Amino acid sequence: MRRITLCLTAAALAIAAPLAPVLAQPAPTTAPASAEDARFAALTDRALETFLARNPVFATQLGDHRFDADLPDLSPEGRAADRKLASDTLAALAKINRAKLSRENQIDAILYADQLRYQLFSLDRLQDWSWDAVQYAGTAGGALYGLSSREFAPLPVRLRAATGRLEKLPAMLAQIRSALNPARVPPVFATTASAQNKGLNGLIDGLVAQKAALSPAEAARLAIAAATAKTAVSDHQHWLDATLAPNAKGNERLGPALYDQKLALALNSPLSRQEIRTRATAKIASIRARMYAISRTLLAGRAGAPATPPSPTPDQQQTAIEAAFAIVNADAVAPDQVIPYAKQTLTDAIAFVKAHDLVSFPASATFNVIEMPEYARGFAVAYADMPGALETDQRGFYAVMPIPVDWTSEQTKSFLREYNKWAINELTIHEAMPGHLLQLAKGNQYRSRLRGVFQSNPMIEGWAVYGEGVMADAGYLHGDPRYLLAHLKLDLRGALNSVLDIDFHTGGLKREAAMRMMTKTAFQEEREAAGKWTRMQLSSAQLPVYFVGYSEWIDLRAAAQKRPGFNLKQFHDNALAHGSPPVRFIRELLFDEPIR
Repeated sequence: MRRITLCLTAAALAIAAPLAPVLAQPAPTTAPASAEDARFAALTDRALETFLARNPVFATQLGDHRFDADLPDLSPEGRAADRKLASDTLAALAKINRAKLSRENQIDAILYADQLRYQLFSLDRLQDWSWDAVQYAGTAGGALYGLSSREFAPLPVRLRAATGRLEKLPAMLAQIRSALNPARVPPVFATTASAQNKGLNGLIDGLVAQKAALSPAEAARLAIAAATAKTAVSDHQHWLDATLAPNAKGNERLGPALYDQKLALALNSPLSRQEIRTRATAKIASIRARMYAISRTLLAGRAGAPATPPSPTPDQQQTAIEAAFAIVNADAVAPDQVIPYAKQTLTDAIAFVKAHDLVSFPASATFNVIEMPEYARGFAVAYADMPGALETDQRGFYAVMPIPVDWTSEQTKSFLREYNKWAINELTIHEAMPGHLLQLAKGNQYRSRLRGVFQSNPMIEGWAVYGEGVMADAGYLHGDPRYLLAHLKLDLRGALNSVLDIDFHTGGLKREAAMRMMTKTAFQEEREAAGKWTRMQLSSAQLPVYFVGYSEWIDLRAAAQKRPGFNLKQFHDNALAHGSPPVRFIRELLFDEPIR
């Protein structure tokens, strides 16, 4: 998954993407800018200036460092200002004659309006500012991590900015406590926020350890700010554990009405909840049939292998695939080698993509594996951390979670069976190459400012899943059946995620049934399934983006292949040359169709 290492003010929670630079790859040829284009540019420039000032941590990630010493205003007055900005901007956008805009600006106008509607939905209907304790846990962590993880400026400059944020941190934590209503906070949100809050002290200590780069007076100010901040973090931890957690009584299930609204806004897709579930269910059956065919090959001639008839019963299919995965899962790395092995898989994947000329690389692209910072753990095993396009430090990070020190031996073994060598290769493809890191690096080259800010999660996650298939089709890892099973397992996971998310938030899916679907239908290990159950509770309308986005990419490629002179690399380069808008807009641009 692509992770945003920070949280935004309530009016901007749906927006988390790189801001495109002024100098980048040439935009597609368009007609000369009209007067309406100029009006649109002036409007969006004004709105974005206010937006970035109100979301300083987000601005840091984008690469706009004018607000690096600030933190967002999470007070009721801050939310009122966010609401006014979104409402006023939406009203002003309605006065723009979209038909007179360039094709690219038509897309940006639609994207902006959609995101503003999502912001207002988040503020007024979803009201997650009152119950989502986890989004707040990321705010402070992202504020500090964003200043220390990238060398966008000399260390003293970044430490001075960190000092400013540390001085403001106690007030922001107080705003968070005021905003959260324990009666509305689901218990799993409280416990997760508590665990993540503990990671702040490590970030603070890391900053203080570098204070020698400052003048004596500045170093003293940093030390005082850090000590005060750590006291505030301790006080906040006590509140999370002694007040919030015992009194957290909220329902983590959105319910059909809220879920359908959020799903439509999050996916920006014509597919309904029911259509997504029907398609995903059919996909699950199709993938399992392919898994069985590969399992027959892998098990052939092995002593003690189960029967693998050409037309199996459901029980025979299940038994054969489980036996095949026992072979796949046995190829595990040592507990302390998860991250080193991920580094090797990244090197291998980059070499393969280049050797097979699957997609072009930005000249400045640099990708690295890092250990996931503590404050970000508890949601996913890995994520892609790509900077905004205005950032001078354009290194892309593939963050991998180390095995928690408090896990039992059996929990560790379960994790290593799930994330065996073949699975880690597939995870690397998704998160890094040619998945998120490469796609976002190419997106950073697009110079539409709005397109850089307002990105489509289904497009981004869908590309990463689509990229898994591209690598398998190209013969990655010599088409080893163990790799192909690991590949199909992640494909199966994406389809099942849609069913799980829908059934959990709208149908009352219980843990026992969900665990059975994950461990039996999708062949997941207990640790993976337990983690997904937690993630299911912590998110909504996010898990379906993988399957929906992937389906859109497959449909787009099928349409492109019907046109004369199709070339896979050229198709990929052209499709990724427009930033990260919904796939339907990419289709309209590639095929010169009307922008809708």
